[in-house]
Amino acid sequence: MSKAGQGRMWRRSAAVLAVISGLGSPSAWADTLADALVGAYTHSGLLDQNRALLRAADEDVAIAASVLRPIISWSGDVTRQFGNSTSAATGGFSRDAGSTTATIGLSATLQLFDGGADAARVEASKETVLATRASLLSIEQNVLLRAAVAFFNVGRQQEFVALRQNNLRLLQQELRASEDRFEVGEVTRTDVALAEAAVAQARSNLAAAQRDLIQAQAEYANATGRQPGRLSAVPRLPRTTTDIGNAQSVAVRTHPEMEQARRQVAANELLITASVADRLPTVSLDGSLGLQENLGNRNGSETGSIGVSVSGPIYRGGELSARERRAMAVRDAARGNLHNVRHDVQQDVVDAISNLVAARASLSASERQIRAARVAFQGVREEATLGARTTLDVLDAEQDLLDAETNRISARADQYIAAYQVLESMGLLTAQRLGLPVQIYDPAAYYNLVKSGPTKRSKQGQQLDKVLRALQPSD
Repeated sequence: MSKAGQGRMWRRSAAVLAVISGLGSPSAWADTLADALVGAYTHSGLLDQNRALLRAADEDVAIAASVLRPIISWSGDVTRQFGNSTSAATGGFSRDAGSTTATIGLSATLQLFDGGADAARVEASKETVLATRASLLSIEQNVLLRAAVAFFNVGRQQEFVALRQNNLRLLQQELRASEDRFEVGEVTRTDVALAEAAVAQARSNLAAAQRDLIQAQAEYANATGRQPGRLSAVPRLPRTTTDIGNAQSVAVRTHPEMEQARRQVAANELLITASVADRLPTVSLDGSLGLQENLGNRNGSETGSIGVSVSGPIYRGGELSARERRAMAVRDAARGNLHNVRHDVQQDVVDAISNLVAARASLSASERQIRAARVAFQGVREEATLGARTTLDVLDAEQDLLDAETNRISARADQYIAAYQVLESMGLLTAQRLGLPVQIYDPAAYYNLVKSGPTKRSKQGQQLDKVLRALQPSD
C-alpha cells in the first residue's frame, strides 16, 4: 500500500475510534426521566378513568349507609269529584255534588333492627373502596413503568440512529478511499464492490433505526403527553435489591394487587354475613302527618300516626338460600384469585430480578467486548497498512466494534428498565415513593366528603360540587 493510502487509513481509523469513544458516554439530552414520569402522572387518561371509578365506589358507601338513616318523604294531591244529587229538600231538583279536595302528607321511617344485614353491606362497601384504591395504585405503577420504559427506549433508539449515521459516514469515506486506490491500481474492483455493499447495508440499517426511533417517540408521546427532545444524561440506577426472597416478602406485603385481592375477599365475607342476616325480621319506626282540605267549603282535617312495624320473610321461593350460596361462591372465587395473585406477584419478582441480573452481566460483558474489539480493530488496521490484511478484514473488524457498542447501548437500557421493573414488582413504583414533584392524588379526600351522604344544598354538598368541577377533565 502507498504512503498516501496508509495516511487515509490512519485518518479514517482515528475517526472510527473517536466516534466509538464518544458513543460510550451518555448523550447530552434535554428531557429527564423525572419529566417523563411527571408527564405520565399528570397526563394519563387511564389514571383519570380509575380515579372516577374510585369516586363511584366512594358513593356506594354513602348509598349503602343511607338505609340506616331516617327516610323522610312527602306527598300531595288535588282531587276533583264530579256528581249531582237530588232530595226532597230541593224539591226533586238536582244539585251539584262535586267537590275538590287537597291533601298533603309527610312520612318518616327509621329502621331499628335488621339483624345487621345493612350494616354488613356498608362495611363491604368500605372494603370495596379500599380494593379500588389499591387498583388505582396498581394502575399508577403501570403508567409510571410505561413512561420509564418509553424514556429508555427513546434514548436507546437515539443512540442507535447516531451510531448508524456515523457508521454510514465512515463507510462512505472508505468507499471513496477504495475508489481512489482502485484508480491508481492499489486495490481490485472486488475491494470497491465490498465497500459499496457495506455502504448499502449501512443505509438499510440507518433506515431501520430511524423507523424504530419514530415508533419509540410515538410511544413516549402517548405515555407522557409530550414529544421527546434529546433526552437527558442517563440517571442513576434506582436503589433496589437482587435478593429474591426478601423482594418477594416485600411484594406480598405491599404490592397493590395483593391489597386489592385481600380487600375483595374481606368484602365478600361481609356480604355472606348480610345474606344470612336477611332471614331475620326487620323492625322499623314509622310516623306520618297529613292535612286534607275541601276547597269548596273550607272543611279540613289533620291526621298523624306513629308506630312500630315488624316484618320478616317466611317463604320467598328459595331466593334467600340461593343468595347466601351465591355469596359463598363469590367469596371462594375471591380466595382463589388471592392465591393466584400471590403466586403471580412472586413470579413477577423473580422475572424482574433475573432480568436485572442478566442485564448487568450483559453490560459488563459488552464492556469487555468493546475493549477486545477495539484492540482487534487496531491490530487489523496495522496489518492492513503492511499489506497483510484486506479491505474486507478492516470492514469486518470495524463492524465487530460497532456491534459491540450496539450491545452496550442495549444492555445499559435493559438494565435501567429491569431496575424499574423490580420496583414495580415489589409495589414500590408510585409517585409518592419516587418523590415526584407532583400534586399527589389523595384517594381519601373525596371519600371523607361523601361518606356521610351530604345533601345537594348543604354546606358540605356545595363544597363537594366545587371539588367535582375541579375534577372535570380538560379535554
